[in-house]
Amino acid sequence: MTKTSLHTYLYSIINKGLSGLSIPEVPATLYKPYQYALEVGGKRIRPLLTLLACGLCGGKDENGLPAALAIEILHNFTLVHDDIMDSADTRRGKSSVFKKWGLNTAILSGDAMFADALRQLEFYGRNNEYSKEEYFQVQQAFTQATITVCEGQALDMEFVDRDNVTHEEYIKMIEGKTAALLAGSLKMGAIAGHGTSEQIEALFNFGMEMGVAFQIQDDLLDATADPDKFGKRLGGDIYEGKKTYLTILALERADEKQKKTIQSVLSNSKSTKEDVMQILAIMDQLEVTSDISDEVNNHYENAIKSLSIFKDSEYKHELKNLLIFLQNRDH
Repeated sequence: MTKTSLHTYLYSIINKGLSGLSIPEVPATLYKPYQYALEVGGKRIRPLLTLLACGLCGGKDENGLPAALAIEILHNFTLVHDDIMDSADTRRGKSSVFKKWGLNTAILSGDAMFADALRQLEFYGRNNEYSKEEYFQVQQAFTQATITVCEGQALDMEFVDRDNVTHEEYIKMIEGKTAALLAGSLKMGAIAGHGTSEQIEALFNFGMEMGVAFQIQDDLLDATADPDKFGKRLGGDIYEGKKTYLTILALERADEKQKKTIQSVLSNSKSTKEDVMQILAIMDQLEVTSDISDEVNNHYENAIKSLSIFKDSEYKHELKNLLIFLQNRDH
């Protein structure tokens, strides 16, 4: 994605805000992992969305920053705890907090991160530019996003041991696990920008549609993308026996023979390339890949439509560019 001057400027605000966080040095066992989790990096897409939403609603960039910092700290908190649940040794190519400091420290530092994320929002309670109702709204958006993420994670964990997951349930799961923080980022930014109820709702919907599209697209790319670009072998999720939107939809549409084949391959930890190619062929026969491709595009189109209530601006242009970039990605 080409970086515009606005894109570069907003990222500079975000990075300056993160580096300026007052993270104590003592006790080191609590705060070093917190600092480390933020320094490992990431694309900072959620705080960027917060600032774009704030600007789109006519707000000041600096007034959107506390919400942007809150959502970025919250996002990294979820990653610290995800790594605990997954017993993951690495995160973004480096040792995870869980691996580097152990279980107890990872839990405790994650808890401190969550509390500090919430503390960033005190800005809106102290600032006379914001009403009591706006302060309540931004707090509510934060807590609701957090709860929805936890619900999505819980569903994802439940699905591992279930054989009868429906595609509607899968969408519900990714609305929580993937889309909720994106939508929450935009909603908080809109509130920070004194957006109207219509604007706040439109930007929340933009985030939900974008998040669902992104995750379904990720599942689709696993079965269709060039492995050299995508960074993993074709059908990698099938080799790993993962439940994805494609396999769930294929099982719903399959006849008994096809269903047995799909289930056999997914449950086999030593599936061959021929096995995986057979499943991909069944998906094509059942028009799973083509229908999901259409569904991805529909979600992106719905996201674009959500922006129609806003006047043209560089903030709106930036959000559209981001969406187009995501829609056209091939890895």
